[in-house]
Amino acid sequence: MKTATTRLCIYPKDIQRITGKSYRQSIRMMQNIRKELNKLQNELVSIEEFCQYTSLKYEQVEPLIVG
Repeated sequence: MKTATTRLCIYPKDIQRITGKSYRQSIRMMQNIRKELNKLQNELVSIEEFCQYTSLKYEQVEPLIVG
C-alpha cells in the first residue's frame, strides 16, 4: 500500500502552478515572503506561510501541490 507523501515547504514551481505567474516572478515572490518573515536566503518557506502571505486558504492550495 502506497502512503501519500505531503510536503511542508513550497517551491517556485508550485507558486507558478498556483498563481499562473512565470517561474522568475514566482522566485521573486518567494524572496519577498522570506524578506517579510525575516528569513535567510537558505531557509525554506512553508505552505502555511505562503497561504498567509497570499491570503489563500490551505484547502485551495493543497490540491495544486504535487507530491
